[in-house]
Amino acid sequence: MDAEPHRLLRIAVLGPLEARRSGTPLDLGPVMRKAVLAPLVLRANTQVSHEQLLDDVWDARHPGSGRRVLPSHIYPLRKALDAEGTTHTDSVIRSGKGWYRFVSSQAHLDVTELDELAEEARRAEASGDLAAAEDLFSRAIALFRGEPLAGLPGPFARAERERLSGRRRALRSERLGCLVLLGRSADAVDDAAALSASDPYDESLLALHMRALYGGERQAEALNIYEGMRERLRDELGVDPGEELRRVHEAVLRRDDGHLLGPAAARTARPRTRRAVNQLPGDTGHLTGREGQLKVLTASPPPESVSVVAVDGTAGVGKTALVVRAAREIGAHFPDGCLFVDLRAHSAEEQRLAPQRVLRRLLRSIGADDSEVPSDDLDELVTLWRTATSRLRLLLVLDDALGAQQVRPLLPAGPGSMVMVAGRQRLAGLDADRRVTLDALGTADSAALLRHILGKERTDPEPEAIRDLVRLCDGLPLALRIAGTRLQTRPSWTVAHLVGRMAGDEQRLSELSAGDRSVEAAFRLSYDQLPPSRQHGFRTLGLTPTVEFDVLTPAAMLGRPRGETEQILESLVDTSLLQQHRPGRYRLHDLVRVHARRLAATSPAEAGAARTAALRLYLDAGRIASEWGVGGFPTGPQPAGAPFTGWKDATVWLDAAGGELADVVGHAAAAGEADHACWIAEGLTDYFIGRGRYHECQIALETALAHVDGAADRRMAPALRNCIGLTCMYRARYPEAVTWLREARDLSRERGDRHEEARALVGLGAFGWLGTDGPGTGPAGHDRAATRLTEALELAQQVGDDWLVAMALGTLGFIHHHQGRSEEALDCFRTAHTRGRAIGRSRVIRRALTTVIDLHLTLLPREAGVLLRQVADLMQRAGDVELHTLALARLGTAAHDEGDLGAAAAIYLRALAQHRPLSAPGEPDNVRLEMDLRCRLGRTYLAAGRVSEAREQFRTALALPGADRNPKELAQARAGAAAGSE
Repeated sequence: MDAEPHRLLRIAVLGPLEARRSGTPLDLGPVMRKAVLAPLVLRANTQVSHEQLLDDVWDARHPGSGRRVLPSHIYPLRKALDAEGTTHTDSVIRSGKGWYRFVSSQAHLDVTELDELAEEARRAEASGDLAAAEDLFSRAIALFRGEPLAGLPGPFARAERERLSGRRRALRSERLGCLVLLGRSADAVDDAAALSASDPYDESLLALHMRALYGGERQAEALNIYEGMRERLRDELGVDPGEELRRVHEAVLRRDDGHLLGPAAARTARPRTRRAVNQLPGDTGHLTGREGQLKVLTASPPPESVSVVAVDGTAGVGKTALVVRAAREIGAHFPDGCLFVDLRAHSAEEQRLAPQRVLRRLLRSIGADDSEVPSDDLDELVTLWRTATSRLRLLLVLDDALGAQQVRPLLPAGPGSMVMVAGRQRLAGLDADRRVTLDALGTADSAALLRHILGKERTDPEPEAIRDLVRLCDGLPLALRIAGTRLQTRPSWTVAHLVGRMAGDEQRLSELSAGDRSVEAAFRLSYDQLPPSRQHGFRTLGLTPTVEFDVLTPAAMLGRPRGETEQILESLVDTSLLQQHRPGRYRLHDLVRVHARRLAATSPAEAGAARTAALRLYLDAGRIASEWGVGGFPTGPQPAGAPFTGWKDATVWLDAAGGELADVVGHAAAAGEADHACWIAEGLTDYFIGRGRYHECQIALETALAHVDGAADRRMAPALRNCIGLTCMYRARYPEAVTWLREARDLSRERGDRHEEARALVGLGAFGWLGTDGPGTGPAGHDRAATRLTEALELAQQVGDDWLVAMALGTLGFIHHHQGRSEEALDCFRTAHTRGRAIGRSRVIRRALTTVIDLHLTLLPREAGVLLRQVADLMQRAGDVELHTLALARLGTAAHDEGDLGAAAAIYLRALAQHRPLSAPGEPDNVRLEMDLRCRLGRTYLAAGRVSEAREQFRTALALPGADRNPKELAQARAGAAAGSE
């Protein structure tokens, strides 16, 4: 067979298992398939039995189907690895009865290259060519791309990882020995220290570290680490150092250069050629969903200056993986080397690195002798570093940086150099050319990452469970990887099983832990570095009743001024513990919020006060924004000291909360604050109805009603029923509305609650005269409704509720008018208007009367036109232009429904003409009324075939300032515009 495939196919195991043909990566499939390939590759040219292979991958827990499982992996491996057209008899994976064999002659293996380089290096060392040996050892070590067989399960992979990692340590040790003998101890010190620290009881590694320190004129340090080892062995193992280490110790004491540095060692510095170094860690992580950010980081730096790129984001969002991938992609553009330093700002195990220590390491990395490096003077070290790098073009990656002060001294001076800084802090004090803030992954990218980790065989059968797991991890790569690892290491678990284990805050974070990796531990390191005031602020944010919030909510919860609170929030944004996706609006990442709540739970008194303050803020806002006035809320805390200048201010603040307002009621109920849940639901009712958000209103009210028995305020039981009845009225669910109002009436009478009885009677009276709460319309029905409303009016006056008085008078006015008693009707409307003004919101009467008019239009359409003409005349005589406009709007609808489209359009235009001069720009109710009028006119134009005029009305409605705050009218305008464009 032609030897071409041997040159084309390359398989690498000294890192994540991968294969390439002609430089193009091959798709080896999911992790279990790679786990099957690994034993065959590392036992190349050896027949591996089916039983052995199953034990290698699955141990004693291999699938019951046994040998039938292996072909399902071997076939796609052959398809991926073999050149096109290769028969199975010539495949790189051969087979026979009960065995498989990998043919090494058809592929280049990195482990084979490793063996060849290591053998050649040892031959060169034996012959005395230490420079060649060091270079060969370096090339061998460079074949390792990270942890061998990274991520592969099974006993074989575990054993090979340990064996190959041991080989790597041995090669590093042999290379460092060459460096010491070559007189390049400064180049060997840091690596020797790290190697010795990786196995603190390996005396041969410590001996090598001592020789390197001695060669760098650091005899005292060499003696100190020997003493440390001697004490550790004596205290922990009860033994003394071995003979080899004792001999090295004695040689250091005697300054025996020959023994420590070799017979040819020279004690004077001599020039040598510096090789470019590449200190970037292995790129072991699968990068998903970061294409845009990667493009920003890999853009060419300006050749005339030092470019600084800063990457920030919350713990576990994938900053290190991104900068390492970016650095590897552009590393070839920096001929003098790629340096990497972990500054350990958030390391639980290692001490944070001071700039002096980092500079000494960096200087040694570019070839400076220790004798040239001052020990602790930061200014001298910075000067030396800038001088040494002034003619170099370097890529410097600084990971886990804490602040700009830590980074500035480390910036190189060579034009065209580039510095990538990654950290949780937003380094505002650092001049950066580009900044990238990493957010959580989207749903699709999160699912793709899980699919990569687990393989399609695990993910595709459980799409709903994968979606749930993605939601629980909230797109955080660290959380997704830990969840994937737990499933990898527990083959019997389904995704749904892990999702079930993550139910609830406590279990959720507890399950996101694997080995030494933990989502909560990563968050805790950020929290622990905050000053006490910021820690208090962070804990408190976990208790906010909405996911997104502005500064007012935490200010109330913390009991601090707005400006001071904003400083706390902005500082938490800078530490990546808090997000700010739009100006003035903040939110916590879902898992960070869970962590903050857990921290808050450790201080119950503090948490309780903060939660109550937040709920009180929403209660005050709802009551201040409501048209019901003070008399509409006779129980519960009255607004006092709220940060709103009036109803408009409160309404705008509630608008900003968007669709989360109903969740505030649920939050209060879940926290055991039943009274606040009921008060807030009642307080938001008028706001919701005014915005046309009837569904949200009913959800909030029904949520509160489910907890009303736990409330101390006994008024809430009938009050919530009255509110639901009112909401159902606006939703045109009239039988339901009557049922709720009757329950409220009966319960109010049973408890002697005159206020809620009056409220129920007003609603029932409105239905009664239209025949929906009794035998029907007619004189007798009207008399009963009038009697009921008169009773309600007396009760409302007794309890001092001007809103209820206005509602009762408005409906009573319609009944009087229907009975032919126009002057009495006019008097009712005038008095209702006066009461509305007493509340300070004259528009209250508009709500009352338009509700009655709309009911009449719906339930008695034949009478509507005649009645509305008369009502419009009465409104005009009463001198209320706005009420007259509302009446005209309904009169136009009646004309439209009767088929008189020309008259309808004329009425709407008249209403618009008298409304616009009175309309304050941006005033919410006036904007809503104009949108309503234009939508009605647009629909009439469409019905008349005047499409371009209809389209203009809908577009004008959509363009009004504050249009997006009126969802009902907004939806109508959009629907009309779409219909007009067809």
